[in-house]
Amino acid sequence: MRLVIGDGLAAEVMTTLTSGAFLVAMALMLGASNLQIGVLSALPTFTNIFQLISIWLVRRSNNRRAVTVICTILARIPLVVIGVVPLIFPGAAGIQFLIVFLSVFYFFGSLAGPSWNAWVKDLVPESMLGSYFSRRGSYTQTLNVVLSLAAALGVDYIRKQYPQNELDTYYLLFLLAGIAGLTGAAILSRAPEQQVYMDKENIFRLLKRPLSDLNFVRLLVFNSAWVFAMSIAQPFFTVYMMKGMGLSLSYITVLTIISQLFGIFTIRIWGTFADRYSNKTIIAISAPLYIISLILWCFVGIYTKMYANIILLVIVHILMGVANAGINLSITNIGLKLAPAKDAIVYLSAKNIITAVFSALGPVAGGILADFFEHKSLKVDAVWKGETHSLQLHLVALHEWNFLFLIAAVIAVISLEMLMVVNETGEVEKNTVVRIMRSSIKNNLKDYYLIGNLITLHDRFWGYVLRRKPS
Repeated sequence: MRLVIGDGLAAEVMTTLTSGAFLVAMALMLGASNLQIGVLSALPTFTNIFQLISIWLVRRSNNRRAVTVICTILARIPLVVIGVVPLIFPGAAGIQFLIVFLSVFYFFGSLAGPSWNAWVKDLVPESMLGSYFSRRGSYTQTLNVVLSLAAALGVDYIRKQYPQNELDTYYLLFLLAGIAGLTGAAILSRAPEQQVYMDKENIFRLLKRPLSDLNFVRLLVFNSAWVFAMSIAQPFFTVYMMKGMGLSLSYITVLTIISQLFGIFTIRIWGTFADRYSNKTIIAISAPLYIISLILWCFVGIYTKMYANIILLVIVHILMGVANAGINLSITNIGLKLAPAKDAIVYLSAKNIITAVFSALGPVAGGILADFFEHKSLKVDAVWKGETHSLQLHLVALHEWNFLFLIAAVIAVISLEMLMVVNETGEVEKNTVVRIMRSSIKNNLKDYYLIGNLITLHDRFWGYVLRRKPS
């Protein structure tokens, strides 16, 4: 279990330096369009449709460790190529070069995913899935915070002092990421493997098993709708802050760090309560917080004073950090929990393949919609006229990106209704857990106070919006 954490830390270095604001900034420098930004964002999930190959490899080898480690190595070599080739042959790489080699990176990474999930399911006792992965997540997010801030400050320094070397700096980040990723693969190769033997049944018949499990299908429906909603908006947060608001990479990174810090502060809390009660209940509490943050994005940028927009961005990122910590942890763990031990790799692969389609469609649809709304806007102002003066207040302003955020919020609300029909062992009614969490937070740990108040805010907000008592 310690080795899995070690690989997670190495993988976090790799992910931090090759995704998020750094990847978007690099793509924009290479002249990427909204659609190409969407394609880059879709690659990590679109390649999951090839996870059938992973099942076939595990069946042939009966060795999940070998499949995971070999595919991980093959996945991380392209990062080294992206970093080295343009430095040796200046001008040889463009946005198409980046998309091609990232496709290879994500393809082999998707093959390693199912075997890794099934392997780790045997390494970590089910009773401590929440606490273990929350601990692992807090370590990786802490590393992400430190590394992303250092890298952002370095890139901004290069941009100001040596602007001609900015693109080469991004290539260097990819090279460092590839080296870190290969180091993580070496660490992971030392973890033990419990011998398993999969049925030699036809692979497509195997995939029918999770699709004939009604409860698991309900989870797939919810998960697909949720990731589609999220992937429409998420890739364009950074694009909006860079192109729409003109924020530097350092500002964006600090906002991301704020989000991650609140995720670090709360992920163990979510993990503890997920183990004690249920992952479904945690999703039902944390998901509405994320939806609120999506709605607040529609108000970002409407104020004439930049500090007012920055304050709103800070609030939005705090909500996103707290909510994401609970959502990501619980969605992963509920999939592990509902998958039978014998057919875990089949169930989890089916889940990844199906959700990958919707997760990949989201950014592409978002890019198309962003182009569609590019020259369209909607402003709502409130005006009070007096005898001596009048007051105009900006209520909301929608444009090419904010339209996406509002659409994502609506789809996310619909997806939560689909979660209600999923059954999870040990599930406790949501209001009961909210009451217990609030009591525990306020009586025991001051650090928990934030979640307690957010839970109260979430109940009041959705009680007003839905005009009924939250269920």
